Formats: sequence, C-alpha cells, structure tokens
Amino acid sequence: MVEPMDAAMASESARVRRPGWLRQALIVLEKDVRIELATGEVVVSAAFFAVLVVVLASLSFYGGPANARLVASGVIWLSVSFAAVLALGKTWQREREESALDGLLVTPLSRSAIFAGKALGVLAFLFAIELVVIPIAAVLFALDLGEVGPGLACIALAATPGVAASGTLFGSMTVRTQARDLLLAVVLFPLLTPTLLAAVAASRELLSGVPLGELGDYFRLLGIFDMVFVSGGLALFGTLIER
Repeated sequence: MVEPMDAAMASESARVRRPGWLRQALIVLEKDVRIELATGEVVVSAAFFAVLVVVLASLSFYGGPANARLVASGVIWLSVSFAAVLALGKTWQREREESALDGLLVTPLSRSAIFAGKALGVLAFLFAIELVVIPIAAVLFALDLGEVGPGLACIALAATPGVAASGTLFGSMTVRTQARDLLLAVVLFPLLTPTLLAAVAASRELLSGVPLGELGDYFRLLGIFDMVFVSGGLALFGTLIER
C-alpha cells in the first residue's frame, strides 16, 4: 500500500509544481529575450537591414515634402515586413541548432504556450526594430514625430501582433525544410498582405492629416487580423511543429 500511495503523492506533487499556461509562455519568452540580450543578432541585423531599406527608398523616391508623406507610409511597412522575415529566420535558426527545438518540445510545456512565448519574443523584437525605423524614416522624409508619432505608434501596436503571430506559426512550419528562408517568405508575405495593406493605408491617411479618431475602420480591420492569426497559431502550432 505504501508504494502506490508514494507514487500517487509524487504524481500529485509533479502536477502541482508544473507552471501555469501563462508562466509557461513567459518561460519561453524569457529564454529568447536572454539569448537576444546576450547576442543581439536578431534585432541588430534586422534593424540594420530595415534602416538600409528606408535610406535607399528615401534616396530613390523622395520628391519633396508633399510626396514624402505619401511614400513614407509604404517605406516604413515595407522595411518592417522585410525585417520581420529576417528576424523570424534567425529566431528559428536558434531552435534548429543542436536540436534545441526537440529539447523544447520534450519539456512539460504545452504547445500553445510555446507558440505564445515565441510569438511574444518576435513581437518584442519587431517593436524594437520599429523604434529604430520610424524615427529614422521621420528624419529622412521630414515628418513631424510630435504630430504623427503617437498615431504611428498606435498603428504599429495594432498591426505588429498579427505579423508576429503569423510569422511564428509559419516559421515553425518551415523550420525543418531545406529551403526554409525562401519558403518562409513565399508563404508569409501573401498572408501578411491584408495586415500590411491596412497598416499602409492607415499610415497614409494619418500622414495626410486625417485625425487618428477617424481611422477606426482600419484599427478594427487590424484587430480582426490579429485575432485570426493569434487564435490560428494557438490552435495549429502543435500540429505544424510535430515531425
């Protein structure tokens, strides 16, 4: 009688010690953030690439203050989208090295919590990139950040979660393929098109002088895309990540 009781108590103790879902997601997030703080390879390389896109675009398409406001919105989100693919590729490259992904999958963490933690990490990286890209674009395109900065920040807060969630989901799908970077871009950009178009349109209207309060339709559209990508990722990640 003693051994079954000890086994039951050990099982109950293990169940009690297992962290909750939110804590599981935060563990994965903390892992990615710690690695990034130690190396800086994702944010630095992706931010440098995004800034390069902004600089080249400003030299190529700048046609004066009137044209700058029309071009800047597309340049900002074009650079962010390219940087997102680069950041996702490097993020999942870490998991491929030395079977780190397999080690993560055998831990007592739920698949949805792993997805949430990875997506939050990508989201943090993209926000860091946008904090670099938007001020530089404002300087190069002669934008008044005091006037349009809060609005651009709101648009970024609404659009970036969908980019992070969809990128994390389909980055996991391509992690074990040979042409993973090419496949990620081919799969991801069509899915991001609605989010990017809404973000570009909202940014264009904002830079053209439309008050932020009149952009509610764009924010609702971005919110719908965010919910679809996040819920889809939570539901499908476990299936896509298995061998």
